[in-house]
Amino acid sequence: MLVLTRKIDQGIMIGDNIKIIVVDVRGDQVKLGIDAPRDVVVHREEIYREIQAENARAALKGAVDLRSLQEAFPRRQSNKASPNAE
Repeated sequence: MLVLTRKIDQGIMIGDNIKIIVVDVRGDQVKLGIDAPRDVVVHREEIYREIQAENARAALKGAVDLRSLQEAFPRRQSNKASPNAE
């Protein structure tokens, strides 16, 4: 992990197009400004972890039990006459 010391209005660059600036410091809180392209998703860490957990829960719920579906919706026999029948 890279650890840097910055003062208010100083920043760091990530790659060529992501800039993080220290906007304010009050007590034990630091306010950061993040300038990034729109296609770069930025979340606070706790929000990101909630999103990941919710996605994992949704993936588990989304797994379809095909056997249960077959039992719930049995195949119906077709009443159509076969084309070879006279």
